[in-house]
Formats: sequence, C-alpha cells, structure tokens
Amino acid sequence: MSRPTPPTYKTRNWPSYNEALKRRGSLTIWFDPEMSWEAAPTGRRGRQQSYSDAAIQTCLSMKVLFGMALRQTTGFVESLLRLVGLEWAVPDFSTLSRRQKTLAVNIPYRSSKGPLHLLVDSTGIKVEGEGEWHARKQGGPKRRVWRKLHLGIDEQTLEVRAVEITGSNIGDAPVLPDLLDQIPEDEEIGSVTADGAYDTRKCHDAIAERGAHAVIPPRRNAKPWKTATAGAIARNEALRVSKYLGRTLWRRWSGYHRRSRVETKMHCVKLLGQRLMARDFDRQIAELQVRIAIMNGYTALGIPVTEAVG
Repeated sequence: MSRPTPPTYKTRNWPSYNEALKRRGSLTIWFDPEMSWEAAPTGRRGRQQSYSDAAIQTCLSMKVLFGMALRQTTGFVESLLRLVGLEWAVPDFSTLSRRQKTLAVNIPYRSSKGPLHLLVDSTGIKVEGEGEWHARKQGGPKRRVWRKLHLGIDEQTLEVRAVEITGSNIGDAPVLPDLLDQIPEDEEIGSVTADGAYDTRKCHDAIAERGAHAVIPPRRNAKPWKTATAGAIARNEALRVSKYLGRTLWRRWSGYHRRSRVETKMHCVKLLGQRLMARDFDRQIAELQVRIAIMNGYTALGIPVTEAVG
C-alpha cells in the first residue's frame, strides 16, 4: 500500500509576515523617557535599590540578544543611552549579576480569542562542559550539566504562556500542574496537548480540574485506570478510542499533530543560544525567562498564516 501524498501548504499573509521577519533583524532600539529606570523607594530600612526591574531586564535582554558578557553589556547600554541623549546611570556588571539572581522577569503575551489551547513540551539546555567534538576528540570531561526547560505555548498566538526550569533529573509529568497554575484562574483552558510522557494520573487530574480536554496519547502498554476521577474517565475514553481507531487515526482525529508547534518553539529558544552563560541556578532561570520574553516579542511582530492547497 502506497503512502498518501503529504499536503502542501501556502502562506496567505506572506507580505505582512515578510515585513515581520525583517523587523526581527532591525537594530532600532527605543527607550521611553517616561519609563521607570530608577527604582522606586520601598519604604523599608536599609540601602535602597538604584535600578528598577525594568532597567535590569532591559540590560539582560541586550546581553542575551547580542551574546555579550556583563561588562560588555554595561558598555553597550551606556553607548545607546548616550546616542539618544538620556543621562541615565547604567548598572555595572556586579549589580547586573546580583540582581539577575532575584529578578522577576516580565514576560509579555497576548491573550487568545476564546479558550486557551495549551501545547506542552520540554527540552534540555546545556550549562557546562566542552562541545561534543572536543569531548570526543580531545578527551574532555564526559559529564555535562543540563537544565530542563518546560514550556506551554498558546496554539493561536504561538506565544509562551507558561515556563518552568528544572534540573535534568526531573521528569516531564510532575511539572505539568505547575505550568497550569501559571494560567490565570479566570482564563478558560480548552485543551492541553502533550506527548505520552504526560500520560499519568496527576497530569490528567490537573487538566480535568481546570475543565480542559487532555490530548495525550496513551502509552503503548496502557491499561484502563480503575480510579473514578474526572481525569481517569477522560483518559480511559481516550484509550478506548485510540484502540478502536488505531494510534495513527487517533492522532489525526484528536488534532495531536498541533504539538509539533511547541517543538518548533523549542528550536527557536535554542537559536538564542545552545547553552547558558550563567552558572548559578537562580540566574539561569532569569536568563531563560529573558529569552522567553524576547521570543514572545519576536512572535508578536507577526506569524505565518498557512492553509493546505493540495
């Protein structure tokens, strides 16, 4: 039996998407003179902070975008402020390093129209260790440290709505409830799509508690669950349908193929750097969150709208 011919797709908004791609490479940087660059007084005893979180995040965003060290970031921002005529002080490298550890990164996003359809996946980001070629040819250290990045993106806007960073020893399934907790309680979640690693009781129960529909393929050796919870009932129904239709037809029927979009988003994250520059875990969290904020800004400029033509 011959394989069916895969469909071809056409981008309907190519002119606007082409302009969005060009704007992603623009070096135009805007500084709002009305922004709160200096930190507001806290009213507590002790030394007050000199720079706001927005100022620190701005500097760290430049660091991530251009792959600079902290000292070069300070000089870069100083030159930009001098060019636009703003006499703002710039945090030095030690201030940036200290504030990065406790920074509450603001990740902008656009709300989708209608219920939120969340696509979930995870990937690894290298922290330490030589490159693959050096380790093989030069006998570098074989043990490398990784951080695991868990993302939940909006299917409609393709922007990241939930992010968690853990060690490489943490599995995918235990993090899903934490990702769902980042979605506001008053926002309706229509569905949560993830791979078979999330086929656990806690994941299905957490999705059912938010009133969402789980699109998670049952494991190949899956058996019906006896617990009569809302999540178990939904999972047993998915198991019954997948056995009746077959896994291939079930994936097409359930729309499971949408999960490929979050895999593409993982690739976009790694385009901003294959490894982390920070060595402290808290600073690594801030570094990855800054990457997500930058990536959401890129996505907001424009995304392709495609349709099948054959």
